[in-house]
Amino acid sequence: MNFAETLLAAGQYFLIIALELTALFIVVCLIVGALNVYVPKEKMQKVLGHFGSVRGSVIGAAFGAITPFCSCSTIPVTLGFLKSGVAFSSAMSFLFASPLLNPVIIAMMLVIFGPQITVVYAVLMFTAAVVIGLTLERLGFKKYVKPVAVEGMTEETGTKLQRIVRFAWTTFRQMIPYLLLGAAIGAFIYGFLPADWILAVAGPQNLFAIPIAAIIGIPLYIRAETILPISAALLSKGMGVGTVAALLIGGAGMSIPEITMLSAIFKKQFVLVFVATIFIAAVVTGLVVQVIV
Repeated sequence: MNFAETLLAAGQYFLIIALELTALFIVVCLIVGALNVYVPKEKMQKVLGHFGSVRGSVIGAAFGAITPFCSCSTIPVTLGFLKSGVAFSSAMSFLFASPLLNPVIIAMMLVIFGPQITVVYAVLMFTAAVVIGLTLERLGFKKYVKPVAVEGMTEETGTKLQRIVRFAWTTFRQMIPYLLLGAAIGAFIYGFLPADWILAVAGPQNLFAIPIAAIIGIPLYIRAETILPISAALLSKGMGVGTVAALLIGGAGMSIPEITMLSAIFKKQFVLVFVATIFIAAVVTGLVVQVIV
């Protein structure tokens, strides 16, 4: 194809994926808004405060899976949990699960990757969140929490419907730029990046592609809403699905801004272990997805 045809194809790709994901995004934001109203954080703090061990970690991971937070937005909520007496393992499971398993990400993955990859990803991430929370508590990492003050939450006003719409609109407004950016980058990759180059660097035959993708993802501040449209283009060019999974987990689960925020709440021993945990989870999940799919 000549340049004009390539540009047209890239533009069509951008419009299709942007419109599809935006429509899906609006619906999911309204659903999450309803969950936020009927299952508020204060209620979850009360519930999580009563349970420790496995049950508490499962509940913490489950709450993380219904909240549309990025890695940086998750940290203030985690701090609130810790200050309100929630079990440490529950708070850690939430901290890991929230940016990687929320409804927006799962819904987008269903559209882009299909049910098989989405189910494998969700099961692995949920299991990892529970195990990580329990492990960090058993190893005594609670001692690495710094004495940080937390501001009180303002009370929500308005009817339930108004609160749902307001929550959905705020979430949509904050996240849609990342989705459109991801769609634009994905369109560029789809139209202009040579498939042979992607296959050579990050194809399924490259044994080091998965750990390299995890390493690359961690320093980047890539929201899942941004990386998912990019992933669709990378897959269409031949990148291994396990490599894409590792990039997604590394980028969405950890970032330089999050590491900075974690350092304000936890001592360096915790931060180093948490970054290493995200890396291991990204590599293991990438390998498992690559083998299964």
